Amino acid sequence: MKKFLAGVSVAAALFFPPLAQASDVALPPFYQKVTQMQPKGPLGKVIAKEKIVTRIPGADAWRIAYISSDINERRTISTGLVIVPKGKVPKGGRPILAWSHGTTGTAQNCGPSQVQDPAQELNQYFLIGGTSWTDFGVPSANEFIKQGYVLVATDYQGLGGGGKHQYMISPTQGRDLINSIRAVGSMGLSGSNKKAVIYGWSQGGSSVIAAASLPAYINQKKTVFDGIEIIGAVAMAPLDLAVVIPPNAANDDAAATKIMQDLQTQFSNNPFNFAHMSMNFWALPEAFPGLKLTDLYTSQAVQAFDAIFSKKCMHVGADTINFNMGDTYKSTVNPQPINARGWIKAMIAASNPAEKPVAPVVVYWGDKDTTVPPVMSQGYQKAKCAIGGNVQSIQLPGKNHFTNPPTAQPMFTQWIKDRFDGKPVPNGCSS
Repeated sequence: MKKFLAGVSVAAALFFPPLAQASDVALPPFYQKVTQMQPKGPLGKVIAKEKIVTRIPGADAWRIAYISSDINERRTISTGLVIVPKGKVPKGGRPILAWSHGTTGTAQNCGPSQVQDPAQELNQYFLIGGTSWTDFGVPSANEFIKQGYVLVATDYQGLGGGGKHQYMISPTQGRDLINSIRAVGSMGLSGSNKKAVIYGWSQGGSSVIAAASLPAYINQKKTVFDGIEIIGAVAMAPLDLAVVIPPNAANDDAAATKIMQDLQTQFSNNPFNFAHMSMNFWALPEAFPGLKLTDLYTSQAVQAFDAIFSKKCMHVGADTINFNMGDTYKSTVNPQPINARGWIKAMIAASNPAEKPVAPVVVYWGDKDTTVPPVMSQGYQKAKCAIGGNVQSIQLPGKNHFTNPPTAQPMFTQWIKDRFDGKPVPNGCSS
């Protein structure tokens, strides 16, 4: 074992040359200004806004920054995008539709609203037709504007508003999603209408199911826009680690160790998935200070991860890992994790809250998804149906993680319209 560990140390040193002192990433002026602001004020308060051009016909758009909070109820600043039909708010107001984006990274410059011309249809990096180094835009934006909805798309804390991004700490991103509804409502763009539907993909799908299970947070008073009513939730490929972690694991050292080792093995099948998992672990200590990344990775790897994940977005970061580590990236993982129970407890807390959803939920999952295993979507439905939720689970045959949104789009567009039209929702748990 000593010989093996010595080999790992030498290999790690080879692949991680001395690093220059990290410097802050460059941000557009709007976000540079926001990062210097303090997160003071009621939840949802808009503390900065900037009107932008949009290619969506008949629409106006803004970048905004607003007050939110994290899983520990510390005040934060989140940024985002607002798209609204031109003209006066009609009598009765406008319904609010809140989009929650997939993984873009953890650096301050990874917020989707920062890209040039962000107020457009969903634009995916991996798909033919993608025009950027990241995913950005809002699915069905053109159709939803025609239908008279107000659209708001949060960036999440740490992606342009200052502070370290709490990647895949779903209750934090769920709070950002809820507060984005309050923010757009406080701008007067929805009038008296406080009904909202939330929808999201991947990391955003996880934030959607988390937000739907935060009833006390939704019903808080003394926000800038009290009384919001979430009437539906759409989650595409949501990650929910809690449903695949056995209940005894947090209290059993051997079980916790095995699960941590199994997770590292499962998500180390390629550099891209390895980047997702290591980025998740890199972010967890921000909300759970008892954790240390050196519990799981070599010190050289931690040094590299600090430089990569604080300065680069998802796809660029994964390419950096692939270029510098090649097929040796697995050697950065400590064979025996330290404090495995602490990490398991944190992952459970960072997953979907154990509360009945406040509204009907529909989940779309591809049976060829290797980024978020289908068992998570299926397990989520089973867990929420068991406590009285209404969750419909829809399989997308032959689809993977990245073909999920365009495949599901015609279905969820109609599903959302039906919710705002007040149509009854079938019991998804009976199918």
